[in-house]
Amino acid sequence: MKDNVTRPNSSKLIRLNKFLADHGVASRRKADEIIDEGQVQVNGRKVFELGFKINPETDSVKVKGKPIVTKPQPLYFVFNKPRNVVTSTADPQGRPIVLDYFKKVRKRIFPVGRLDWDTEGLLLMTNDGDFANEITHPSSDITKTYHAKLDGIPTDAKLEKLKRGVSIIGGKVRAVHLKRLNKGSNKKDWIEITIAEGKNRQVRKMFEKIGFSVVKLKRVSIGEFKLGALKAGEFRPLTTKDLEKIFAKRPKKAEKEAGNK
Repeated sequence: MKDNVTRPNSSKLIRLNKFLADHGVASRRKADEIIDEGQVQVNGRKVFELGFKINPETDSVKVKGKPIVTKPQPLYFVFNKPRNVVTSTADPQGRPIVLDYFKKVRKRIFPVGRLDWDTEGLLLMTNDGDFANEITHPSSDITKTYHAKLDGIPTDAKLEKLKRGVSIIGGKVRAVHLKRLNKGSNKKDWIEITIAEGKNRQVRKMFEKIGFSVVKLKRVSIGEFKLGALKAGEFRPLTTKDLEKIFAKRPKKAEKEAGNK
């Protein structure tokens, strides 16, 4: 199969999944799934090899029979996701999805990571697979901050336990930062919590480990970039300064640099 793909200059070769991500087809991880399913053709032949490389200047690539022609202009949006909306580009159950709010955006975009059905707040949308991968990859160490309303008031000792770290399905996680926001009525407390791992339903599982359920959850920032005054269901393009703020706050990286001094 590889013999059917021209290789005039090996320095120009890139992985097929990166090519698909760069062209807004899907994130690199999702692109690997598409390749493995045999939905991608290079120069007329199906490719199943996940590490397959192509020359974007000379090789013809099709996904589901449709050619990938030009690299789209990168698009970046911040979206205030409402509750009871699925963070997906489609839903077999017919529930509301985040793309329902982007019908005026003619280019294909997708969510960066996910927020649960019952979680609201800051969600990034893009057509840039590399950007999405850098934020969501476990090694990225980009912090995410949430406001969590609990079904009770945890003691300082229990909150300290979250700072030291607790074990959930998927490994040990900890709160990078914790702060009480206010003591609400009916013995409910609002807690600001910052994490770096981003595991499935992590914040809810962390509070469950100390005996509390999360009644309401909202993501308010990624890195040093804050949601701001966007109302639920609204979105706006990200500026260059916004993008810089997203990647500015990496606690593990800062700790490593401090340790090397």
